[in-house]
Order: sequence, then structure tokens, then C-alpha cells
Amino acid sequence: MSITLKKQPQMKRIICVLSFTCLGTLTMAQPQFPTSLQEDKEQIMSEAYWKIWNPKVQKQIDRDIEKNRKANGVLHLEEAAPGTEVEIKQVSHDFVFGASMFNFNQLGTPAANQRYKELFGTLFNRATVPFYWEPFEMQPGRPRFREEYWDTEAYWNKQTDPKHQPHWRRPAPDPMIDYCESHGIPVHGHPLTWGSRRWHHPNWIVDQILTDEERQTLKQYVAEYADEKNFRNEDKMTPAFNQATPQELEEKLPELGPKLQQLINKRITEIVKYYGDRISSWDVVNESAQDFAKGAMIPGSKLCKSNYGFMPGDFTYESFQTAGSLISDNALMNINDYWTGPEYAAQVKDLLKRGCRIDVVGTQMHLFNPQQCLDIAAGKESQTPSLVWKLMNNLSETGLPIHLSEITITSPGGGTKGEQIQAVIAQNLYRLWFSCKNMMGITWWNIVDDCGAPGEPSVSGLFHRDMSPKQSFYALDNLINHAWKTETKVKAGKNGEVKFRGFRGQYEVTYTDKNGKERTVTYHLK
Repeated sequence: MSITLKKQPQMKRIICVLSFTCLGTLTMAQPQFPTSLQEDKEQIMSEAYWKIWNPKVQKQIDRDIEKNRKANGVLHLEEAAPGTEVEIKQVSHDFVFGASMFNFNQLGTPAANQRYKELFGTLFNRATVPFYWEPFEMQPGRPRFREEYWDTEAYWNKQTDPKHQPHWRRPAPDPMIDYCESHGIPVHGHPLTWGSRRWHHPNWIVDQILTDEERQTLKQYVAEYADEKNFRNEDKMTPAFNQATPQELEEKLPELGPKLQQLINKRITEIVKYYGDRISSWDVVNESAQDFAKGAMIPGSKLCKSNYGFMPGDFTYESFQTAGSLISDNALMNINDYWTGPEYAAQVKDLLKRGCRIDVVGTQMHLFNPQQCLDIAAGKESQTPSLVWKLMNNLSETGLPIHLSEITITSPGGGTKGEQIQAVIAQNLYRLWFSCKNMMGITWWNIVDDCGAPGEPSVSGLFHRDMSPKQSFYALDNLINHAWKTETKVKAGKNGEVKFRGFRGQYEVTYTDKNGKERTVTYHLK
């Protein structure tokens, strides 16, 4: 199925063609879409928007989807007589349609939690599980692998202000991974190494690795170090830090970088050995391209004057080397970043040249500010097809598959129109991303409204806070579970040969053999 999107006067047709079929066992009320839209002031997207997303662009996307996401299948069903009707039904995608699983058992009611879980295996075929260091290891040497009482559904159901709990959006990983395994859902771990002290590094690190004398020296460079909150804020570095060269910092704190790298290596080793191949892919290093772009990561150095403050010298290389010695070939090793400049591809190529194993390049798109989506609807230059194609072509220079690892699209202003804007933007961008040659997956970040991190928009989910679906959910369901799934019937040829063209993935093939017995076989179209 292809959806031809035309400029603004045809918008009333766009919303109405979305499929509103419910997912799996989810029980959701059907949305009340308008059958027509009111006057121009009520219309969703501007004429300028449809000039950008014009029929020529849509036809190119359709051609690229046909070329890049489909393949020709050939089966030989020896027990099928020539002319036998063969039913071919796709049951899963090779392409990753993922989402973060950060609110596992945290939504306040068993019904909401069940709806949330059921999205994985129906709309989403991979779950991103959080391994942020600070909430994962709140106390040194005590990682939160296993569920404790404060991770249980009963605990979260009693919370009147869940967002202010220190482990909000950071469940213990064991229950999530157990659930995913029991439902055949691959798990993506995020992240092993990240420089952010605000969102990643535990408060106890400095006390663990520095002497009293070294901590006194560190106070020269970190403003109000005695205040843990200030230490964890990347913006609280002193003028002395900003003015110092990396060499000067390394001379003053010669052990800081190596000791921090030892802790990072210990963390990587502990987590990877604990889970082994139960986790199918990892973000080994998160958001380090800015440091590479400014030349902060120097091979052989002990300390990196990072965008985040102090980090080990050449920490991205060191982390990939450590992870590469532990992660088997059965799991993918990803690098992940928000940086869209050419320096990111250059960093990846440099790491590959230096012997790092990197399997996938992750890139992000967060429209955190609702005004960004209003600007897109107005036809202003942001996330246009030409800009997306340029970025994908740049990342493709690495020769690696691309994972759109974190996406956020808001429904600006709330209400029906804001949700319609979100749905149209999501539909067009998913189609565009899905069409790109080297793309291997797309991961929506916050599934439910009002469940993001502090500072993230409260209206960027596919569902309202009570787990009632928004229009964007139906837009994606229509694409993933209908437009992009192949179901067809063909006739068996000579010697039971069956040919078809479909989206890459797993299929069930059903036919009646020469003895009148119905048979079903599985087939993987690669």
C-alpha cells in the first residue's frame, strides 16, 4: 500500500485513510477522527508543508521502499501440485521498529501496564532497556540487576508522584529482559559508556577514585564541588577549567582519567558478562562525537577535556576495545549520537581504522520543543526530505547500517489539532526513514505522554498518560502492521516452485499438499 500525500487542500483525505485497527490483544476505543476538516484556519498542515512533502517526493519514497525494503522470494514446495494456491503471510519484520521500555510496571495501574507491555511484540519488535549508571548502581558495588520491592508494580501503583522517585524511567533490567525473552522480543541495552554526569555518572564516583588531595585540586575546576547537584551539572565547570589546556589538567590530576576508565571498564565487564547473549545489541558509547569534533579525545592521553567536563583520555576507543573483548558476534555493538555534522562519520571511520568493532551507527532526532513541530507544519526548513537524505548519505559513508535510535515528535498545543500534526509528521518521517537504503531500524523514545525525563515534552507519546491511543499510534500501526506487511496468494508452479515479492522478514506459507493435507512452513525472506 502506498499513501499519496498531496498539499494542504487534500489534507482532509490524509487523516481519514489511516487504518484504525486495534493491535493484538489491546482493547482500545476507536478514535473519533473528523470525516472532514473545517475551513482553512482549521486545516492541519500548511500549503508550504505540502510543497516540501510533494507528490514527487512521495513517489521517490515509494520507489525507495520498494527497492530497499523488499526482496524476491523463491520457495520449493515439493508436495504442492502445480496450480495449487499458496497463502503467504508475513509474521514479523527484519527491520527494527523499536521503542524504549523505560516505564515498565510504572504507569500506576495493572491495566495501563499491561497495555504498555503488549505494544512490544505487536507495534514494536525491539525494546530499549536502560542501563544508566547512576540509577543502576546507586551504591558502589551494588548494581540493580534484580527486582526489589521498589521496582515492583505494587510499589509504583502506590506512588502519587512517581516522576520524583530516583528510579523513575529506570526499572531494574532483569524483569524487563525476562518479559522480552518470554515474548520473543530482542533487547537493546542503552548505554554502557556516556560522559554525562547529570544523567549517567553516580555521585559516588569521585569519592571512590580520588584521594583527599586530589579532591581539593578538583574543586579548582568544578564549581561548588561540595554540592553534589552542581557537580553533576555539566555547566558548572569553573573558568579555570575552561582556560586550562588538557595537558595542564592532566598534570594536576594525573590519576583521574585512568581511574575513571578502570571504573568504566569494570562496569562494562560486569554487565556484559551478567547478560551474555541475552541482549542482542548495545549502545557501547553514547554521544561522544562532539568531543571528537573539537579534538578533545587524543590517542594516548590520560585525560579528556570533554564537553561533559572530565573524562578518560580517548574514552570512546577504550570503551569499544573493552566491550569488543567481551561481546560475542551474536550481539551488535552500536555507537550512538545526536551530532549530525560530518565529524560523526569521521569519528566512526577513525575508530574502525584503529581496530574497533562497530556494527551499527546510531543517530537521533528529538523534536523536544513543541514549537519545532508547529514550524514543520508551517513549512519551515526542519527535518525536510532533503536534509534527512543528506544526513543518511553522510552516515552511509561509514559503510555501516544506520539505526535511528531515539526519536521524539511532539503533539504541539495539545488537543485534536496538535495530535493530528504529530500524526502527519510521524507518518511522513517514518516513510522517509524506512525508505533509506542503509537504515536498519527506528526507535520511538517516549511511548506515553508525561513520561519523559525532566525537561522533555509531556506530549511526545503515542499514548495519553492513561494509555488511550493518540492519532500518531494509529498512523504508525497502519504503516508497520498493514502497509508494510506482505500478505498474498500465489499459484505453485512446476515442481512446487513459488515466487513472490515482499518485505523482508519471517513468513508463514500455507498450502494443501497432493494428498489434500493442509501444511504450513516458515520462510525467511532476506
